[in-house]
Amino acid sequence: MDKIRVAVVGYGNIGKCAVEAVAAATDMELVGVVRSVSTESIYGIKVVTDIKELGNVDAALLCTPTRLVPEYAAKYLNMGINTVDSFDIHGQIFGLRGTLDEIAKKNNAAAIISAGWDPGSDSVVRALLEACAPKGITYTNFGPGMSMGHTVAVKAKKGVKNALSLTIPTGTGIHRRMVYVETLPNADFNEIKKSILEDDYFINDETHIVQVDNADKYIDKGHGVNMQRSGASGTTHNQFFEFNMRVNNPALTSQVMVACARASMKQKPGAYTMIEIPVIDLLEGGREEIIRGLV
Repeated sequence: MDKIRVAVVGYGNIGKCAVEAVAAATDMELVGVVRSVSTESIYGIKVVTDIKELGNVDAALLCTPTRLVPEYAAKYLNMGINTVDSFDIHGQIFGLRGTLDEIAKKNNAAAIISAGWDPGSDSVVRALLEACAPKGITYTNFGPGMSMGHTVAVKAKKGVKNALSLTIPTGTGIHRRMVYVETLPNADFNEIKKSILEDDYFINDETHIVQVDNADKYIDKGHGVNMQRSGASGTTHNQFFEFNMRVNNPALTSQVMVACARASMKQKPGAYTMIEIPVIDLLEGGREEIIRGLV
């Protein structure tokens, strides 16, 4: 079979890891990187400012800040290119799905949205746990570690020179956000603080904002999750499930996106979240081979 021709859009933390993940996939070909700054190449990889310069592209990995995803996804879907993103503002996911679904169907393309690890692969785990114990409650505890989405949101605030947001789990799905902010000269720290606290990323969590001289010294790209569900299987109570992982945040996010790019080629036109994708479609290899190896 022909290899899936993939473009990486954006070259930040996730974009760099996405380039490595695509290169490691034997069923994919990395056709280039799209970024706003033009350079001749990155380690021999073609770099362009317009995806049209890459010729035929089957799927675009949108490694952009979350708030730019709707714009980029709509643009590429209108060109008939499948898109995969890691949009992570939970309350806006369903609305984005509806918007992109209409565009994708009109252009015979597929979009897989929120394809990171949470939302994303963790959503699949939550769905499986709920199938095992339909009546019950699931607690998802993140961290401790750096949140890329929250960090990017703070860096975009007016007057911010550099920033870092850490997620600290306090238990039962409740989190504390520790935000370290470097300000530009003459910036009003109180105004920056107010803007952060009112942001969708932070408004529902206990958030502490600290002004620092150097935010980079707090960076740790490690992250993790502890997920617990207790409930009933049928009429049998006291069923307990637990899922744990410790990861490099951008590396896992990009790997999940690459798996979803593969899956996008097997879906009908439309927009999907990861819980709507057959798990087998995420995996490299022939269907029968996968079944024999995993069932």
